[in-house]
Amino acid sequence: MKKAHILIIAIIAVAVAIILSTTADASVYVGFSEARQRAAEGNTTKVHVVGRLPRDGQNKPVGLQYDPMVDPNYFAFTLVDSTQIAQRVVYNNPKPQDFDTSEQVVITGAMRGDVFMADNILLKCPSKYVKKDLEGATAAN
Repeated sequence: MKKAHILIIAIIAVAVAIILSTTADASVYVGFSEARQRAAEGNTTKVHVVGRLPRDGQNKPVGLQYDPMVDPNYFAFTLVDSTQIAQRVVYNNPKPQDFDTSEQVVITGAMRGDVFMADNILLKCPSKYVKKDLEGATAAN
């Protein structure tokens, strides 16, 4: 075999190895019921769950538990997924900034017992642009 053929085969092998390793770490978007089912089956792969925070009459989130004086790396909250299932979530890191004002929350993690242990939290915060501000704006020439 020529050296060029060996080099091409080596590059293809490395590319296949990279693709296989990244697909093994890929997680899927599920609801809390499927996350519970996966945990019951012994599947420990991480999943993404999209949800909203339950709010009271004054539009403040309910069920938040965070006291940085007691434990700055313990944050617990309730999240309601797209199928309206409420679940207690524990995040062993400080509470993310602007968490209270977020419209939608995406958590990554897995069920452990009766709680969802989150490894990562992504927030979708409300837009800083209000519709009335956009209507009055004009393009500068």
